[in-house]
Amino acid sequence: MTPRPLARIEAVLAGRAVDYTRPGSRSAIAKRPVAGPVAVGPEGLEGDEQGDRRVHGGPDKAIHHYPRDHYANWRGEIGAHPLLEAPGAFGENISTTGVTEADLCLGDRLRLGAAVVEVSQGRQPCWKLSDRFGVPDMARRVQDSGRSGWYYRVLGPGLVAAGDDLVLLERPFPEWPLTRLGELLYRRTLDRSELGAALQLPLVPSWRNVFARRLERAETESWDSRLGGPSR
Repeated sequence: MTPRPLARIEAVLAGRAVDYTRPGSRSAIAKRPVAGPVAVGPEGLEGDEQGDRRVHGGPDKAIHHYPRDHYANWRGEIGAHPLLEAPGAFGENISTTGVTEADLCLGDRLRLGAAVVEVSQGRQPCWKLSDRFGVPDMARRVQDSGRSGWYYRVLGPGLVAAGDDLVLLERPFPEWPLTRLGELLYRRTLDRSELGAALQLPLVPSWRNVFARRLERAETESWDSRLGGPSR
């Protein structure tokens, strides 16, 4: 396909892991804009960290993109909040306006500045968002809204900076926008036809296991641990 610009990158953000809100927890969710070009490699942005590598980071979650478009919706739902005054409220590495989950498909390949990335999965929000916003059910709200953002894996290293373009290069699965996958994950959880179709996709191992278990057991897994987190 002919490369097609989707959006201008408004901010590139990174953060360091620090002690977080609950005993023994660490997080790098408080990311800040980086001035100038940042190197992008298989593990993500140079200088960016994750607090718990068991569930964050790694090649399939190298870069988190969250649309600034959603911030207005959140102000309408939870009211004015200082975190919503600037990019980075949701721990994102990339902030843009003009492209959301409805505009991207699983497996899309894009040029991110000079790097080449691939849409690997949607974000599955966790309790750290609730603590960050001071809204007890914020993680659940993000999940239910479908406004969760997504992750990239890095196919080709390069530099990225605010002001660069996000350009669509290839779309091998146009019938699978991230919104459709989100519906399957959280609402139509036991739709056997959709589950079978999704299992034909190049899913990350964790999602493949989830969908396969649902087909086998006809039950939806518990989300309590991810959304509620450890006791304080």
